[in-house]
Amino acid sequence: MSHPASLHWIQYVTIAAYLLLMLGMGWAFKRFNKDTSDYFRGGCRGTWWLVGMGAFMSSFSAWTFTGAAGVAFQAGWSAAIIFLSNAAGFLLNFICTAPWFRQLRATTGPEIIRLRYGAGTQQFYAFMNVLSGLLMAGLHLFGLSIFCSAVFGLPIHWVIVILGVVVLVYSTAGGNWAIMATDFLQGLILLPVTILTAWLALRAMGGWSGFQDMVATQGLTEDFRMIKEPGKFAASAFTWGWASAMMIKSVMGFNTLTSAPRFFSVKNGADARKAALFCFVVMFVGIIVWFLPPMAARLLYADQVNAVAISKPAESAYAVACLNLLPPALIGMVVVSMFSATMSSMDHGLNRNAAIIIKDIYPALARLFGKTPREDSRLLGASRWISFALGILIIGLSLYYSLYDGAGIFEIMINIGAYLTLPMAVPMFLGLFFRRTPNWAAFASAGAALLASLWAAVSPKFGAREWLFQETIFLTFLTGSMTFFLSMLFWEKSSAIYQKQVAEFFQRMHTPVDFEKEVGQANDLKQLVFVGIFAMASGIMILLLLPFAGSADGALQITFIGLSVALTGLIMWGIGRRNGGER
Repeated sequence: MSHPASLHWIQYVTIAAYLLLMLGMGWAFKRFNKDTSDYFRGGCRGTWWLVGMGAFMSSFSAWTFTGAAGVAFQAGWSAAIIFLSNAAGFLLNFICTAPWFRQLRATTGPEIIRLRYGAGTQQFYAFMNVLSGLLMAGLHLFGLSIFCSAVFGLPIHWVIVILGVVVLVYSTAGGNWAIMATDFLQGLILLPVTILTAWLALRAMGGWSGFQDMVATQGLTEDFRMIKEPGKFAASAFTWGWASAMMIKSVMGFNTLTSAPRFFSVKNGADARKAALFCFVVMFVGIIVWFLPPMAARLLYADQVNAVAISKPAESAYAVACLNLLPPALIGMVVVSMFSATMSSMDHGLNRNAAIIIKDIYPALARLFGKTPREDSRLLGASRWISFALGILIIGLSLYYSLYDGAGIFEIMINIGAYLTLPMAVPMFLGLFFRRTPNWAAFASAGAALLASLWAAVSPKFGAREWLFQETIFLTFLTGSMTFFLSMLFWEKSSAIYQKQVAEFFQRMHTPVDFEKEVGQANDLKQLVFVGIFAMASGIMILLLLPFAGSADGALQITFIGLSVALTGLIMWGIGRRNGGER
């Protein structure tokens, strides 16, 4: 079959109402922007809960419901390794790096790269970040569209254009304020929907004991074991070596100078730590919530999953489980959850890329041509136009991908990202902990790591065996790290100016933020009121699905999700109003 189900009109209405709500939030939060600091980092006034949900959602994509669900369908709890690694990355954020990132008092990743390594490294990373950001955002949008086309019967080009335009409008109009607020609302909807789906999956299997009995009865105990024996799966996946490599990749990726902007918007280092802890807890809890449904699909609906006409049918496991477990009125909410996961990663990329162009690339180009860069107050309008142009480029890239057969494109792009991202991350991670390196250390370390990963990619074409994922990760990490540490031998030959710059970087990173002196008045209560209003509206919209529940059980499920969102919004609005949140 081409797809398990076509959407009913009420499900289309649900999706349309959600997208309109996102647009409304973009325009509502437009008033929060007075300058580029507000537009790109919320003026450093974001509350920990708002920034925390945004940081979590930006690390989350529809891949959780597609690619990761496919891993859970085939390999059971091994999929949890990926998200345990992500949780470990957020844990290190909580322990030390999140406060450091906020205390760097910056707007973009390349800006702090300049403080640490100099202008040349800054410009290299700025251009590479924009290029990879555009390619990956287009890829996420395309991947979601082909999935929704195959599984839910949605037209691929319309998904690309409509989602792309919605993200473009709200992120361009409201900047980082709108992005943080929409991410919070998207997460507020996503969590109860996925919790409900996991509970229904567990109930369908007869509870936890029933789940374990079904795994044993169907002979899947070894398949579903978290750590596998070498050779159990192709390329020795899900072994201790694979898990260790995934841990290195994720922990390092979440704690680099280029990943620092996710904490720039929070008020101070203490709140950055709270935001990181929030991310850790949600990611850790999500491990069970997100992977029970695809495992239930393996045990209960395997034939339906394998009949879906996509290149990897296992990747439809989460959607097939939802189609069987949820009442029809809530299927639109599942599509909304998948949309929100991709939109959140896309909108952050859009805003951060625009920030890099305005704050890093534009001033350098202006000085190169003998011009004086415009002042910050004159750049807000330009920031919106650049965000708009980047959004159009992302939509165009995604449409370009759709002209070709989707098979293989996703894997090729992911590999390109891995071969580029990991080598470039090594010096951005180590540079936070080791200071006595010359200004060319990042180039040398990233270059050596890139050559190592390139060798792992091309050597099989010359007769060598294929490198395993974990072997490539270990080779790249060790090569980049050894080069970085060897560069420390040349620290004493660095100029006095550069050594002073590095000392100032570390002093700045470890100096707590005095919010009242450095930023000014907070607007926490206003954030509570505004986000609370939209959360209440979302909850009420979900409750309007009750006439279409189809059964008493379905009505209870809709009520659970609607009340979870609406009551959270009511509490937020009430606290904000009671304490003068209109100020």
